Parts: sequence; structure tokens; C-alpha cells
Amino acid sequence: MLKRFKNFKKRLVEYYKEEENKKVAIFYTVLRFLVILCLIREIFIGNYHNVFLCILTLILFVIPFFVEDKFKVSIPNVLEIIILLFIFSAEILGEIQNFYNIIPNWDMILHTLNGFLAAAIGFSLIDILNSTDKFHIKMSPLFVAVVSFCFSMTVGVAWEFFEYTADSLVSTDMQKDTVVNKISSVNLTNANAFNPQIITGIDESTIYYGDDIITISDGYLDIGLIDTMEDLIVNFIGASFFSILGYFYIKKRDKYKGIEHFIPRKKKV
Repeated sequence: MLKRFKNFKKRLVEYYKEEENKKVAIFYTVLRFLVILCLIREIFIGNYHNVFLCILTLILFVIPFFVEDKFKVSIPNVLEIIILLFIFSAEILGEIQNFYNIIPNWDMILHTLNGFLAAAIGFSLIDILNSTDKFHIKMSPLFVAVVSFCFSMTVGVAWEFFEYTADSLVSTDMQKDTVVNKISSVNLTNANAFNPQIITGIDESTIYYGDDIITISDGYLDIGLIDTMEDLIVNFIGASFFSILGYFYIKKRDKYKGIEHFIPRKKKV
């Protein structure tokens, strides 16, 4: 095991020393340095949850190289840099530096980007098969675009499943609550289950638990539903955007060469 780890580390160092990967190496080095500084700080503070997130981030940083090394694919530098920045933005800035609460729509921006990136990965999987001689079925540009879109949405839904599971079993708050001031529910009336009672302009709500009382201003807490649907909607937007670009790329590759910066390719042996 130790020998395999040393060999992996050696290949990782050699990978970032290659001339074509030097720009990625700079981003990787800077982000890794920042994460290590954050890790040291969290150790001194004694926040071991954030220490775990820093270690997880350092592990996730290696995934692009691991994919290239294990599956013999070539990830464009632009895509690899975006992936590294995405991981850093989600874990270090979002979770540890609390950008999810400090910066409006930070979570939505990341979910939109996730939809775009996942669609690019799904697109590349099909496009690689489509260009392989051993794979005799040639798929139309529309079919490839639809599959890449569906792949991205599946990844988005799977992530929401993970958030719900974490909130349910470990009592996290990954599906962030939203304060709303309107209720429309059939559970508020026994007269007609098909006609919901609508209550608007809710000024505040009160939560009683034991001897403690919490008052929520401007409405009541929606426990995760709105956050989940917003995440899926922006994932839909990101996936749709790339799928449309991918469709035109397959139709006219020479005209839309810029898309190649986001599409992993099979390495030439």
C-alpha cells in the first residue's frame, strides 16, 4: 500500500511538472497552500469538523489527476482549473468561511456550475463512445445532448438525496431553510381537501420546544423544500446551457472549438 502511494505521488509530481500542465500546477499549488493554512488554523482553534473538510478538500484536489491516470483520459486545463476552483469554493469558502450565508446566491452559483460541469462530463462519456471504432452505433447530436443533460440532472438529484439523508440521519442543515410568509395547504381545512386554504402576509411565527421559545420574523421556516427546488432549477439551467452548446459542437466541430476546453478526451496511446 505504501509503495503504491509513493508511486501515485511520484506520477502526480511528474504530471504537474509537464509543460502543458504548468498553468494547472500554479492553481493547484496556490489552492493547496491556502487549504493547508486553513487546516493549521482550524487545528489551533480546535474545530475538527473543519479540519476534516480541509483534509477532504486536499483529497478531492487529486481527483482530476486520478481520473486521468486511472482511466487514461485527458482533462483540458480549463476544465481542471474550474474543477479545482469549484472544490475550493464549495468546501473552504462555502462551508468554512460561511460564504453560503454571507454572499447571496453563492449556493445557486455553485449548483449552476455543477450542472454545467456534470453535463460536460456526461457529454464526453457519450462522445468518446461515439468516436470509438469498436462502438458501432453512431448517435445523433440531439441524442448525445439529451443524454448529457439527463446525466447532469441525475447527478444533481443524487446530490439532493445525499443532502436530505445527511439532514435526516446526522441533523445537518445542508438543505438550507427559507423564511416564507405564505401558506397554501389542504391540511388547514377539513371542508374540501381539493381547495387549499391560503394564508398570506405572515408577520412572524413562534417555535416552542420545552421551556425555550424562538420567534421567527417575517414568516415561518420552510425546511429545505425551496432550497432543494432552487438547486435543481439552476442545475437544470447549467445542464441545458452546456447540452445546447454540445449539440452545436457535434454538428459543426470546427465552428465551436471553444467547447473542447470543457470536454475530457480519451488519451491517444
